[in-house]
Amino acid sequence: MPMYEFRCNKCGGTFEELVFASDETVPCPLCGSADTEKMMSRCAHKTAGAGGGEAASSHGSSCSCAGCSGGNCASCAH
Repeated sequence: MPMYEFRCNKCGGTFEELVFASDETVPCPLCGSADTEKMMSRCAHKTAGAGGGEAASSHGSSCSCAGCSGGNCASCAH
């Protein structure tokens, strides 16, 4: 069973819920409204590229950008 994060369109509350089917209606536990929507997941997972090594970096491990972990990324100023 996947866990999804939802937002209530009535009260604005957010909550997580385990769901059996992707089209399951999940009521808000705060106000009881069925007017809820799935939110985009904030969880991410990255694996090594096709070469099996670490990501290429023009600035090495000195970067403090959490998004790239020392590699090149759009959020990094290096």
